[in-house]
Amino acid sequence: MEHENRTEIYQFIIVGFPYPLELGVPLFIFFSLIYLLTVLGNLLILLAVGSEPRLHKPMYWFLCHLSFLDMTVSSVVVPKVIAGFIKGGGVISFGGCVTQLFFFHFLGCTECFLYTVMAYDRFLAICKPLRYSSLMNRKTCLCLSFGTWFGGSVHSMIQTTLTFHLPYGCGTQVGYIFCDIPAVLKLACADTSFNDTVTFVDIGFLAMTCFFLILTSYVYIISAILRIRSAEGRRRTFSTCAAHITVVVTYYVPLVFIYLRPDSQDPLDGVVAVFYTTVTPLLNPVIYTLRNKEMKCALKRLWVRKTSAPIESFAIQ
Repeated sequence: MEHENRTEIYQFIIVGFPYPLELGVPLFIFFSLIYLLTVLGNLLILLAVGSEPRLHKPMYWFLCHLSFLDMTVSSVVVPKVIAGFIKGGGVISFGGCVTQLFFFHFLGCTECFLYTVMAYDRFLAICKPLRYSSLMNRKTCLCLSFGTWFGGSVHSMIQTTLTFHLPYGCGTQVGYIFCDIPAVLKLACADTSFNDTVTFVDIGFLAMTCFFLILTSYVYIISAILRIRSAEGRRRTFSTCAAHITVVVTYYVPLVFIYLRPDSQDPLDGVVAVFYTTVTPLLNPVIYTLRNKEMKCALKRLWVRKTSAPIESFAIQ
């Protein structure tokens, strides 16, 4: 039964996280800088892989998808957060809230599937090296990539439909940094126990299944690495997986903290959400470039080409 005081609403107010008013401008500058570095860092990876024929491999193909996802998921959330530091809170239309929630879960779920695919790619490369080229061919890469995006869209469509199928109008303040399912459901004028259960089971099942598959892949990978006789060979092989392991940890720890604790009222959730949507997308390009010699060489060559081009053009003139 709908709440008797329910009124039709056209917008929500994003409360954000608490901070002293005098820190509004410094926080605006800080988060703007992080967002700018996130976009530039992930764009550099896309440019480096696209311009370097040596990196036209499945591993870097999936890395390009990850960079694009990091860049876009940050763009879905962070600009609104930045604007809130100046305005003292962000106003978002009802349709804008629906759109933000849909794309956040679409991109986030796609990223979850992509990490699993990347682990499978490393498993084939290390455990099945002689068959790697035939197993991870161009068609397979395209199918796996399409599958991650399609799976993410289906998941998000279901979650968004279930969330906004409920009646709203009993409140307008989203006590979070963006329109996410747990925060929006608190404003519904109806019983949300079914939605809470579906969200917990759906996200929990997807996250745990993907994590189990990643863990299984790395059990085989580590077993294969330990069978390598030379210490240098073990170190070099493991270094190709270290970046992926690191970004998986930075992805799953906040995911478990936020979504797999039903009815959490912890104010720390907002801080974790800031890390998940702002810092993690910045860390990924840093981790992959610092721990990958091929990527560092590609970025250096890209820099040399871009900086030497104006000089060569001037010399020709």
